[in-house]
Amino acid sequence: MDALLSADLSPNSGLASLAAAAFLAATLLPFPSEAALFAVLRLHPDLFWLAIVVATLANTAGGMTNYLIGRVIDKSVLHAKLPGQLERVRKWGAAATAFSWLPFIGEALCVASGWLKLNWISVLVWQLAGRGLRYWAVAHSGLI
Repeated sequence: MDALLSADLSPNSGLASLAAAAFLAATLLPFPSEAALFAVLRLHPDLFWLAIVVATLANTAGGMTNYLIGRVIDKSVLHAKLPGQLERVRKWGAAATAFSWLPFIGEALCVASGWLKLNWISVLVWQLAGRGLRYWAVAHSGLI
């Protein structure tokens, strides 16, 4: 099994697969980016920090895609579908997107931040911080 996985997950292709999984996981498509991170780190533990950076950047890019969707989404749709997330983002501002990695509400936080036209740089920084800490914790827990 390891030989088969290592053929498909060479360092370069493993990181590319990780990036794709992390990006998709941040969109509305359910995708297990943690499993991809574990697979890369199991086969290439020397890529610990690089894998965390790749996963964080790709996952944040997916979150920022949701932010852009929020910038163009119809006002009535957002009020009907995301009332709780809108209130959280109104209350906490861009800092709320530090929790954008959470299942079910994370994507909505990003969409709401876009709809509210929060400063994209602040949203980006908070997402990077939250998602980076999360991937560090996931990677660290898998190697103990």
